[in-house]
Amino acid sequence: MKFIPTITTTSGSNLKEKMREVELLKIEEVALFLTCLGKEQRKNLYEMIKRSPIKRIPFVHLRSDMDVSELEFLAKEYDTKIFCTHSERLFPVDNEWLVKYRELICIENTYDAPLDEGEIKKFGGICLDFAHLENLRLLETEKYKKEVEVLNKFPIKCNHISVIKKDFSYVDSKTRKLQYDSHHLEDVSELDYLKNYPVQYFSDYCAMELDNKLSEQLEAIEYIKEFMGSRDKLINKMMEQ
Repeated sequence: MKFIPTITTTSGSNLKEKMREVELLKIEEVALFLTCLGKEQRKNLYEMIKRSPIKRIPFVHLRSDMDVSELEFLAKEYDTKIFCTHSERLFPVDNEWLVKYRELICIENTYDAPLDEGEIKKFGGICLDFAHLENLRLLETEKYKKEVEVLNKFPIKCNHISVIKKDFSYVDSKTRKLQYDSHHLEDVSELDYLKNYPVQYFSDYCAMELDNKLSEQLEAIEYIKEFMGSRDKLINKMMEQ
């Protein structure tokens, strides 16, 4: 499994600050989440990336208005290996994506669009957002169980990693229900919920979906790697007995 710092584009994320950090820290590999950028804004970001130390963008979160040429650009110039998108029930999916990149595009689990077996079969696999799944476990047990059933039937090719707050973090504007998940890390213990999930749920492309600074994301990655490493050692020791 591999954990990757991410340039996010949500309202809580400072894009220019992240690009300054890329320069300062000489970061060569990032995941890229384009969900909140329109076409012209994406063009501007691509130009910024061209002038930056970034050499590889292995994982990209797509936006429904992206032309397939953008996917081609990212795959060719930055060796993108995997893409994710939201369910077609939430946002339209360009059929050209599927013609050229079907096996590389995964469907993300979200609160308002549970994983659907029929839809997943049209794509390359699942993008498991751990915080969305944990939020469901805490709030709606039966829906969580159904989600896990589907997860165990298909390949999990990429992940989003956000945090779970100890108390409710916000009220969902659509459902009007309280939620625990958040894209802003305040304490690394907010990542401890990951310890409860099996290793097979983690992929080679685990993107830190945080609006935090990249330096803080890198610290969070080290924290995760430390407890994941300790868990692996414990499992291996138990197997040897």
